[in-house]
Amino acid sequence: MAGGDTKAEVLKSLAANLAIAVCKAVVAVISGSGAMLAETLHSFADCSNQLLLLRGMRRARRGPDEHHPFGHGRELYFYSFVVALLLFFGGGVFSIVEGVDKVRDPEPVTNVLWPLIVIGVALVLEGMSLLSNVRAMSARRTGGSLWSYLRDSKDADLIVTAGENAADVLGLVCAGTAIGLAKLTGDGRWDGVGSLAVGAVLVGIAGFLVREVKSLLVGEAADPSYQAALRRLADADPNVDAVLNALTLQQGPGEVLVAMKLKMRDGLSGAEMVAAINAFERAIKVELPDVKWSFMEPDDSD
Repeated sequence: MAGGDTKAEVLKSLAANLAIAVCKAVVAVISGSGAMLAETLHSFADCSNQLLLLRGMRRARRGPDEHHPFGHGRELYFYSFVVALLLFFGGGVFSIVEGVDKVRDPEPVTNVLWPLIVIGVALVLEGMSLLSNVRAMSARRTGGSLWSYLRDSKDADLIVTAGENAADVLGLVCAGTAIGLAKLTGDGRWDGVGSLAVGAVLVGIAGFLVREVKSLLVGEAADPSYQAALRRLADADPNVDAVLNALTLQQGPGEVLVAMKLKMRDGLSGAEMVAAINAFERAIKVELPDVKWSFMEPDDSD
């Protein structure tokens, strides 16, 4: 997915969450529902998170400089990691604390009609955003299941946005069910249970996002297809006898670093070897345009 496409996904989610958050806040005050309050804070937190992602996407586009010779691409991973932490603590932990309070000291839930209407509208909007994310991920993945894509993808901004939207949909289902049960049974503790369920959903999804984004932030190899392509190019090059070692590093969205140790063909002079390596690097960047930096070392052993 191009950066502009991912930005459009984030902006659509931001617009939907802002409208939903305002509606939820009004209804939470009217109904006194703890589950609806948890959902309100969740939506406002999502708005802040999406603004952080947009900032990270903008900063990641900055080019190399004296202090960052490989660019700033990993800044997006940093901001994605911050968003995942905020989703965990700002949304999940708060919702759980609110739920515990509501279970211990339940209050009757009144005026359930408007909360349920808002939840229904929000489900439609959030569901549309999530469906758009899923379509974008399906277009991006080259094979395997959607779960495999979520585990292996380097598109941290899209994964975080999709994770937030999935949490929104599941959280709305939990909140709506809890409010309905609280009204039907006359037991306000169900409202607290709903808040606990929303918190559990947020903590679970945030935990997954933290783990996946942390791997990218620390430094993760590019997709395995890069290794296969590099070795295929080496096999096709008459001046390369063998690949002794090949390393890849994902430096940011659409930015890959490659370092290789090559056994070159015998008999090449110094000038011929330089020309052969330069030609091999050009072939790599034609085949793999995301490779922004490549370092080749001729050798006879690993």
